[in-house]
Amino acid sequence: MNRLIIGALILTIFGALNTQPAFEEKTAKEKTEETATPPVKKDVYVPNPQLPDDLKLTQIGENVSDVKGELTLKSYAKVNETVNVGPVELTVKEMKIMHVTPAYSMIDFFHGYTHDEDFDIVKVEVAIKNKNAETIKFSPVAFLETDSGEHLQWQDDIYLEELNGEMAGNSSKSGNVGFIINKADVREISFMTSDAVNDEGKVLAKGKLVEFGF
Repeated sequence: MNRLIIGALILTIFGALNTQPAFEEKTAKEKTEETATPPVKKDVYVPNPQLPDDLKLTQIGENVSDVKGELTLKSYAKVNETVNVGPVELTVKEMKIMHVTPAYSMIDFFHGYTHDEDFDIVKVEVAIKNKNAETIKFSPVAFLETDSGEHLQWQDDIYLEELNGEMAGNSSKSGNVGFIINKADVREISFMTSDAVNDEGKVLAKGKLVEFGF
């Protein structure tokens, strides 16, 4: 597979955590007894607003549908591999290729990316940790290439889960990036992360190229 040829990547986009923290509710008695103890913070899974939830979609040929449309799984790989880019720990959890048939209400959104009424996508689920005490800027998938020769970049992401941009010190976030592809017979993908850059624009670590197969 052709390797990506990429120069220095210093992204200036800004992002936020793709999930909102929730706090455990306590009774009045518990609150009184634990006034000195901060509430426990949990991460809440939030389904994507553009696409159906494919969380349980792991068998080839299976499909799932809701008011946003229908997804059919065409390829699947459980990855669970970690890459370190300076202070950033990036874990690639899984990859999927799915056929998407959007609901009529979502057509206008996807027309910003394609004029096809249905299409295939490659989706990568990631988790990111900033192990540094200072804020950094980082993109988990700055550029992506398939073994069929398609080249995509972060602006083409259809999931829009705000994984690109700023990360506060010692923070983490997780979610998905996904791209429309024209050739569904993809067996391998490679992608380049961005550089890890601090608030002053200093490159703490150069981006890394990673490759995975289905």
